[in-house]
Amino acid sequence: MGERRLARWYFGGLASAGAACCTHPLDLLKVHLQTQQEGRLSILKLTVNIVKQQGILALYNGLSASLVRQLTYSTTRFGIYEIAKQSIAPSGDSIPFYQRVGLAAVAGAAGGFVGTPGDLVNVRMQNDIKLSPELRRNYKHALDGLIRVYQEEGLRRLFSGASTATGRAVLMTIGQLSFYDQVKQFLLSIGMLDNLTTHFLSSLTAGAVATTLTQPLDVLKTRAMNAKPGEFRGLWHLTTYTAKLGPLGFFKGYVPAFVRLGPHTILTFVFLEQLRKNFGIVSS
Repeated sequence: MGERRLARWYFGGLASAGAACCTHPLDLLKVHLQTQQEGRLSILKLTVNIVKQQGILALYNGLSASLVRQLTYSTTRFGIYEIAKQSIAPSGDSIPFYQRVGLAAVAGAAGGFVGTPGDLVNVRMQNDIKLSPELRRNYKHALDGLIRVYQEEGLRRLFSGASTATGRAVLMTIGQLSFYDQVKQFLLSIGMLDNLTTHFLSSLTAGAVATTLTQPLDVLKTRAMNAKPGEFRGLWHLTTYTAKLGPLGFFKGYVPAFVRLGPHTILTFVFLEQLRKNFGIVSS
């Protein structure tokens, strides 16, 4: 029997950043679908248009901001969740599901707030290519975007959409972390091994739950971050504006969101489990 290892606090951020490198084009397409008010273009037509007009590398616009977001947002939420979980069960034993949900909610709230500036620049850089040239922000990279937002729009603008981003992060972290642990525990209890198959099934379920929980807030967050200053007079105005599209307006881009979040969640936990098994802390 091999050694039992626990994840280090920063493994989640590294794993999420690695997954983002693979799934970034899907994230970009999701942002484009969520910010088109008419909703006429399908994901296939949108992909073809972007590649024809800007080239295939345009699908990686904003990658640096996506990495900054993951290294702030995911490192914070995974780190808090792992540290708290290990303080409750130092030897790596399972904890009740309600405790997992509570820990995930707190970790998600902290991660959502910390990751808002990177998320804002990420959304803007991804959405830039569909704007006319005179309206593009043309951030050179994530750091340039953060500095320019601070200089041109102020510190407060860096945290635009923080309320919806934080609410989304709470639901995302509950869906991903607590459900991943719960499903994995169940699969192990019925005789499955702690291997890639178990990690895949657990993370696929977690990705589906997280997408369903977060999609309405994700749509509102994306619109808030991409809006011009003063375009919306608050969360209620933003919500009623989106509601003009009907109830399904809050789930715009659901399929590409799951297509993106599913693989991202799977890759994150596969990378995380490999980091844990090879470089984790040996439990006492």
